[in-house]
Amino acid sequence: MKLSALAKELREKKLSGDCEVTALCTDSRTASEGELFFCYRGTGTDLHSYAEEAAERGACLVCERELPLPCAQLIVPDGRRAMAEISAAFYGHPERGMRFAGVTGTNGKTTTCYLLASVLEESGRRVGLIGTLGARFAGRTVPPDLTTPDPVSLFALLAEMKKAGVQDVVMEVSAHALALEKTVPILFDVGIFTNLTRDHLDFFGDMEKYGAAKKSLFSPTRCRFAVYNADDPFTRELLKWETPHVLYGSENPADAFALCEEESVEGSKLILNLSDELCETYLKLLGRHNVQNALAAACAARRLGATAEDVARGLGKVGSVDGRLERVARFRGADIFVDFAHTPDGLEKSLSCLKELCEGRLIALFGCGGNRDGGKRREMGETAARLADFTVITSDNPRFEDPCAIIAAIEEGFCGISKEYVAVEEREKAIEYAVRLLGEGDILLIAGKGGETYQEIMGIKFDYNDKDTVKKIVGKLS
Repeated sequence: MKLSALAKELREKKLSGDCEVTALCTDSRTASEGELFFCYRGTGTDLHSYAEEAAERGACLVCERELPLPCAQLIVPDGRRAMAEISAAFYGHPERGMRFAGVTGTNGKTTTCYLLASVLEESGRRVGLIGTLGARFAGRTVPPDLTTPDPVSLFALLAEMKKAGVQDVVMEVSAHALALEKTVPILFDVGIFTNLTRDHLDFFGDMEKYGAAKKSLFSPTRCRFAVYNADDPFTRELLKWETPHVLYGSENPADAFALCEEESVEGSKLILNLSDELCETYLKLLGRHNVQNALAAACAARRLGATAEDVARGLGKVGSVDGRLERVARFRGADIFVDFAHTPDGLEKSLSCLKELCEGRLIALFGCGGNRDGGKRREMGETAARLADFTVITSDNPRFEDPCAIIAAIEEGFCGISKEYVAVEEREKAIEYAVRLLGEGDILLIAGKGGETYQEIMGIKFDYNDKDTVKKIVGKLS
């Protein structure tokens, strides 16, 4: 495909030279003849500094300023936006041949996507799923990279999905993806908002900018129909858009709500009222927050043509979502759960849910990631101190920070409320310590990493998984 043909996709551009583009490239070290390398000002890195290496390897360029290099160049005002628009065009605009449901929010995106995908599949649709746990379509799975893949990977993946006969794409749309315009060519048939609580302030700086990124998904130019959480205060901001919408919730007036008839450690028996249409289902996922996720998925599915019967069957088929408040073992009459909760709100919801079901002691184990929003560490310590009977504070993904310093920041919040805790830096040892504490009726929540298959320390991702670790320890102690 000619660079000049790709340039026609952009409103503002200047073309210097032309060439045949054979592939798209985001790594100058792997660039080769005929590939198109994207340059833009990044967060801390200006990729224009790698343009010379890419050009020497035979690549042409998309850049935000003309560079003194002997290669074809497409100069644009925003390299990131251009990367999304060009990626869509290069792969034949796969986004135009499928329906899209996008889910954004601080917590609940993954679970809501899995629930929605299940309902759509139950209605007879061929569904592709993209999110934190990777991609899934046509019997294939693609390992996870980012919650929302970068445009080159995203549109290549969408092209594969379209070729495989996928009709509906259900995808997590992170605030980072929205701020960096990764999905800008996609017009979402349905957008879902789960909630807005503190997270990612290391990137956004403040909640106003974080919220603005989430809000952008629901612009009438990007979203045909919205599903909003009536119980989240930020929904008032989203309602300023004139996008057609429906509200779901349990604490405020809403078009869709749920009545819980029974609740146990196995799940909940629910009656859903979907705009005055009733359906009964059994949700195997625990917690009121998962009831909210189910309502969001149900509303979106109904908009996309699923029946109430499809909703009931589809929600009931989701036995668990990897690392999302997932019961992974039973030991000495106690239940052990693994959860991805890595924010104060997420930790509070999971602990509150389990506290209601716990007949003995509720034990929490968690840490906080390094080189991320440090302000939430104290809050998470306070949350655990309020809700758990005992807590083991440990390491998460320390990255380039000292794990002990992260633990100390959590302790600052914890110690003002409770002294019922211990700090064990090494995560596997911490889990064994917590498991050894368990007795009849107790519940252990291991939070923060969920289904992650690594632990990142000093730039290296070591093989590690909470669920595997629990099973190994329980096997040893049994």
